[in-house]
Amino acid sequence: MRFFHLSDLHIGLKLYNRDLREDQEYILERIAELAADRQPDAVVIAGDIYDKAVPSAEAVEVFDGFLSRLREAVPEAAIMLISGNHDSAPRVNCFRNILARQNVYMIGNPPMREGEMIQQVTLEDTFGPVHFYLLPFVKPSMVKNIVGTDEKGNNLSYEETLRRLIAREKIDTAERNVLVSHQFYLPQGKTAEEVERMESEIRTVGNIDQVSAEVLGPFDYAALGHIHKPMKVGTERYRYCGTPLACSVSEAGQEKSVIEVELGENGELKTNLLPLRPLRQIRLIRGTLADVLSQACEDYVTVILTDSGEGASEDTQDRLRAAFPLLLEVRRESVRQASLFSGTAAARELDPYELCLDFLGELDEEEEEIMRDVLEALL
Repeated sequence: MRFFHLSDLHIGLKLYNRDLREDQEYILERIAELAADRQPDAVVIAGDIYDKAVPSAEAVEVFDGFLSRLREAVPEAAIMLISGNHDSAPRVNCFRNILARQNVYMIGNPPMREGEMIQQVTLEDTFGPVHFYLLPFVKPSMVKNIVGTDEKGNNLSYEETLRRLIAREKIDTAERNVLVSHQFYLPQGKTAEEVERMESEIRTVGNIDQVSAEVLGPFDYAALGHIHKPMKVGTERYRYCGTPLACSVSEAGQEKSVIEVELGENGELKTNLLPLRPLRQIRLIRGTLADVLSQACEDYVTVILTDSGEGASEDTQDRLRAAFPLLLEVRRESVRQASLFSGTAAARELDPYELCLDFLGELDEEEEEIMRDVLEALL
């Protein structure tokens, strides 16, 4: 059984107000071409189809074109998609039953009522069935009716919520099982602070959304979405594929790819990275003005000038824009900036939630929960 693992398309994304439609259409076409060439049995997209919960008409048009092209490329393959934290679950869930008849499974809502289970799609190969469990992005409040609450009636943690959701399923580990999920799974033995996150990712206050990778144990492979940098969650079997196209300057220089997964007999696993080359790169260029101008290009560029700035001419911006038509921003690095931040290192190590607690002093449990909700909404 061979399938493609993708996630975090973020269709409709703008980068410093630059419209990326042409770049996104280009990379989605490359994915369709890879599918036509490799003919996988399934294509899995692990959430964040769109960049916004209410996507623009243009973003919906881009996605419609991609899905149509993908269906032409692999007419017999199952196409499976789940909603991510950027998506509107009810919107993704629209026409779910109708699309399933076309072998397209767009799952927006997780199970939320008694009797509902994680959507399961079963495919067959020469070694028997492969069960795909399609679990969209979950907040504890969304599923508390079926997983319960703690002894005080509060929502469970993200980890306990996922643990109970998966425990409800009758997973036959003698057969092959794949989880498609969009959550923040922590590699075993690592803390949330040790996981490199990209500027384009939405993070929760205090990393309350973290889930131990131990909950993935029953699955032969976990096709994960949410983290924008390609990453293994402690093992080859549990992976984030990352974004197919850089979504922020922090992703400059990353190698993007589609993960091609092959499941053999008894869960034997092989993965193959199929490189994706963008129409334009995102680049971070640092140096003096003269050094920077010597690297003129038509990529998306953030410039960090190391000159003191004292001799900067009025036409500096014009010269930079002439050298870099797709200039994103210009920053200036100076000794003054370095000294300004050197005294606040301790403060910068704290996340916003910890800083607020430090400022406000003692808070009870209810007040801390309110503070988390407020900060999560603001951030």
